[in-house]
Amino acid sequence: MRTGISNPPDGRYWRQLYRAALSEIDKSKLPERIAEAEKAVALRARELFQAAGDNGEETEALDDVMYALHALRSNYQILGVS
Repeated sequence: MRTGISNPPDGRYWRQLYRAALSEIDKSKLPERIAEAEKAVALRARELFQAAGDNGEETEALDDVMYALHALRSNYQILGVS
């Protein structure tokens, strides 16, 4: 599960992995890209939960991205792409 994308400390990592999943053209790699992005989103959400401060905007973005990744995975499975 390597995308060649580094993990910056400021939370951009999940955005990079999300974009990688959305732009993946090799359908055989799509499930892996989705899983990587979901893992990074969950990790960032956990970090924000534990952090103090106003993180509402990013938290909302994480929720939206998780929903989009779920929809992408569902469409992939419905179409029976393999």
